[in-house]
Amino acid sequence: MAELVFFSGTMDSGKSTLALQTDHNHAARGRSGLIFTRDDRAGTSRLSSRLGLEVDAREVTDATDFWDMVAAERQSGRVVDYLVCDEAQFYSPAQVEQLARLVDEVELDVFAFGITTDFRTRLFPGAARLIELADRVEELQVRSLCWCGARATHNARTVGGVMVVEGDQVVVGDVAGAPDGGPVSYEVLCRRHHMRRMTQADARRRSTVTGQLDLGGGA
Repeated sequence: MAELVFFSGTMDSGKSTLALQTDHNHAARGRSGLIFTRDDRAGTSRLSSRLGLEVDAREVTDATDFWDMVAAERQSGRVVDYLVCDEAQFYSPAQVEQLARLVDEVELDVFAFGITTDFRTRLFPGAARLIELADRVEELQVRSLCWCGARATHNARTVGGVMVVEGDQVVVGDVAGAPDGGPVSYEVLCRRHHMRRMTQADARRRSTVTGQLDLGGGA
């Protein structure tokens, strides 16, 4: 029976790597699929992982209708057995409902990958709808780490090296793990340091003053 599966995790947890591996595994068994992504770090119509793997993909926009796209593929004679959908948190709730309909009415497997919450710790609309509709929600087993070494659970946005908790939900920025790498950057933090707005750059600045790394354990 076909399934809608949502694989979730923070940045750096290997979502895109697993998306690529999933496509490879199914294709190796003779199945035919379509790969989708939105706002990938490698640019338009690309799905890439931080390990350096990269493939062509179909870019999802606000106007994308998954039902119509699969119907067009089948009408042209191409078999479609499954969809791999990366950066699914950026899809609209209506698009997630289209994916669920493809699972239920066309018997396609849909494998969606994405983060659940934004830099404000609020659910992305697409991720929220996936949690509501998915047959299974799988948390990735590769744990991202905060700069302090604890498990990272939250995504932080910095502007000019300063962590912010207000602004547009979707802003493309540097996700290479260098907090001061550009005007808008992202890094993963544990809950404690996200709530204290203490990034790696903040900890380094404090350690320069105190002579030891500040893990944020005090008040």
